[in-house]
Amino acid sequence: MSTKWHTLNTEECAEALNSIIEKGLSKQEAQERLTTQGENILEQANTRPWWKVIMAQFQDVMIMVLLCAAAISGLVGEAVDTLIILCIIGLNAILGAFQEFRAEKAMASLRAMATLETLTLRDSKWQTISSTQLVPGDIISLEAGNVVPADVRLVEGKDIECDESSLTGESLGVDKRVEALEHEDTLLAERSNMLFKGTQINRGSAQCIVTATGMETELGKIASLLKSAKQSHTPLQNRLALFSKRLAISIVFICLVVIVLGLIRGEPWLLMLLTGISLAVAAIPEALPAVVSIALALGAAKMIKINALMRNLPSVETLGSVSYICSDKTGTLTQNKMHVDKLITPESKPYALNSLAQSSHLAHVLSLNNDVRVSREIEQSSGEPTELALFNCAAQAGFLKTELEKSLPRVAECAFDSNRKRMTTVHKLMGEPHTPLISYTKGAPEAVLSCCSQAFTQAAEVQQFDRDLWLDIAEDLATQGYRVLAFAMKNLNDGDTFDQETLESQMTFLGLAALIDPPREEAKEAVQQCKTAGITPIMITGDHPATALAIAKQLDLVPANESANSSEHHPSVITGADMASIDDIELQQTVQSTQVYARVSPEQKVRLVNAIQSNGEYCAMTGDGVNDAPALKNAHIGVAMGKNGTDVAREASDMVLLDDNFATIVKAVEQGRRIFDNIRKFIKYTMTSNSGEIWVLLLAPFLGMPIPLLPIHILWINLVTDGLPGLALSVEPKEKGVMARAPRPPNESIFSHGMWQHIVFIGFLIGALSLFAQYWALEYSPDYWQSMVFTTLTLSQLMHVMAIRSETLSLFSIGFFTNKALIAALISTLALQLLVIYTPLGNEWFKTQALPMTELLICCGLALVVFFAVEGEKHLVRKGWLYKK
Repeated sequence: MSTKWHTLNTEECAEALNSIIEKGLSKQEAQERLTTQGENILEQANTRPWWKVIMAQFQDVMIMVLLCAAAISGLVGEAVDTLIILCIIGLNAILGAFQEFRAEKAMASLRAMATLETLTLRDSKWQTISSTQLVPGDIISLEAGNVVPADVRLVEGKDIECDESSLTGESLGVDKRVEALEHEDTLLAERSNMLFKGTQINRGSAQCIVTATGMETELGKIASLLKSAKQSHTPLQNRLALFSKRLAISIVFICLVVIVLGLIRGEPWLLMLLTGISLAVAAIPEALPAVVSIALALGAAKMIKINALMRNLPSVETLGSVSYICSDKTGTLTQNKMHVDKLITPESKPYALNSLAQSSHLAHVLSLNNDVRVSREIEQSSGEPTELALFNCAAQAGFLKTELEKSLPRVAECAFDSNRKRMTTVHKLMGEPHTPLISYTKGAPEAVLSCCSQAFTQAAEVQQFDRDLWLDIAEDLATQGYRVLAFAMKNLNDGDTFDQETLESQMTFLGLAALIDPPREEAKEAVQQCKTAGITPIMITGDHPATALAIAKQLDLVPANESANSSEHHPSVITGADMASIDDIELQQTVQSTQVYARVSPEQKVRLVNAIQSNGEYCAMTGDGVNDAPALKNAHIGVAMGKNGTDVAREASDMVLLDDNFATIVKAVEQGRRIFDNIRKFIKYTMTSNSGEIWVLLLAPFLGMPIPLLPIHILWINLVTDGLPGLALSVEPKEKGVMARAPRPPNESIFSHGMWQHIVFIGFLIGALSLFAQYWALEYSPDYWQSMVFTTLTLSQLMHVMAIRSETLSLFSIGFFTNKALIAALISTLALQLLVIYTPLGNEWFKTQALPMTELLICCGLALVVFFAVEGEKHLVRKGWLYKK
């Protein structure tokens, strides 16, 4: 069991670590510990060698079937068929491997965070060493701006504030103090005497003793979670895998039946073997792997234009199945920038932020009582987030710190500390002989109000005030999720001393400020769009439950009248402590009714994602901090922030929002649904085509006609006639109402909603029309029978692809030219088909004959039957008479 360092005092920590606070470790002892425990670095994830990545691309069932078909074609002397199939397989492998080589860099980013230099006490001498050489027991010195190089326990410190948002999700700076804490189970975000690796010192300076390094740190534990996170398959991968297995079984069965029946009828075995190969080639959608990969790549390229960078190609369509989006609050739903939302003065009414001129003293304390580093460009000024918010509030009202300091220069101060919870600055009033000095104080309401004896108003400069009333107002604001500060002033004389007792007693109360990290302007609309699309948005944060609930209400995640514990069984907010007290089964039930989670640890984020997935839901996780990385990788799709996010989060994600805009997720979901719809249309198109070919090859021998198609004809149809229009289908515009329907169930068959019936019956129609062309040609034009079957099949499929552009709407209503790429593909395919029929080279390679005009027109007329049959089918669907859900 690990030591609870936060419960030990400094002497006990040093004793447990066998270290001396005044001297530090000896060089020899430090080296021995370094040898035993290893460097202060994060381990690199195990990555697959390049050859394994490439070999993995050939493990798909569809690819294995294609390899078998290529091998058989080669054995029987069909070299062209073999070459074409191998080219398709190679293209698919290249695309898949390229994406995977970019996918596993998260651990490298984590390690890069640890390359720091640290001031360390060794052999009683302070020296700067690489943070990688730190060991437990080392005494180190930190100051404002430093990144904490290891997990450490405070030994000495003054006015320390730490930014832990990247680790805990807490948007506010956290005050730190040396004193030991009582409870062993204190949450990570509340361990006020500990500093954690990867966080940053906002204010103050400290001496600390190192308690954990490398993978033993809290950041290291996150790295371990990230390292062990499982890569889940996307819905499309699952559907295509199932489809491939079933198709392979069907192909083997059909081929065996046809070969056996043919042999029983006395057909030559070589002829039946070629027929079986033809059937196998006809049944396999050779272009499918390549077209799906290219369609996803084109979709990913289009997503970049809406500021969504896809890192994992199959995840492009995963968004279409997402039913839960778990979003980190800080920096994702909110601006990650503290903002003064309310100013309340002793007149007991909120002040408009642009009316500070009516209360110059309040404006002065906001502008002057801080340590903000002012830049020429006000918006580029830097400092502690809360002080920066107050400074900006005054600056926006016209009170510039640099100008005020000319007439009110600071001459003394009492710095903030966690015991007093106040900060006071003393200023000289230039040109004011009667009141030459004035002090301004800000701090926690209870700490400031207890030192005030009167209040300042515009009407009668000072008046008595009800301290309890103002404490109640401050508490009410805090329960609404605000961080509340109180402000006061005191007129001083030249003889007054600048000690705390003098400066911070008998003060005049000026007012309260309510600060909050406000929601992004576009986030509320995006949340509503998620709900319309059947997606449940969930907010996860390291902040206080009251703050989380307040933001959730502003975003309409929960009703405005909701309280933190609306009911015992359905609380509005679940805390990390609540999650720790329930088992996985109960958590699975909780996630169905609760949308706000506060004070959540990184491990609990992963557990939350797993609970959602256990309910059969598809979960996306958004986030920008180190703490989000394991959950990003565990989720079906991880969404990281591109601007303010950490490298760790970005490398663990499937998608990066380049504009850090939550609303971009909604656009990405829309694109994901469009892309899946279009992939499904291609499968519908190519499998109907293959179905037609199978019917032709299966029925022709039993009708006493010769085998209608050669393997080269089938490959031409499957690769060129299917491939070019298939690629054009990938850019088909979205269907109407695509964001008004529920997400696709993850286990829903790719052939649902009437697709398999369409494949069978329209395929049979195409086969029947082609066999009719063969019969007519054998009777009336025997020299052209095979070319007529070949051409009828090709033209029928071109008519078919035009008709299936929409699942329900007629082509006449969506417009012939709304997909210009498809028109170009149709013209190109038609031109290539004519070249195959009417050129000597085409005749030689494809064993075709140039068709007379009459025969060509018959082929065109038969193809039109397919177009109007599909239009009739869609009319029945619109009427609700066919394929009812």
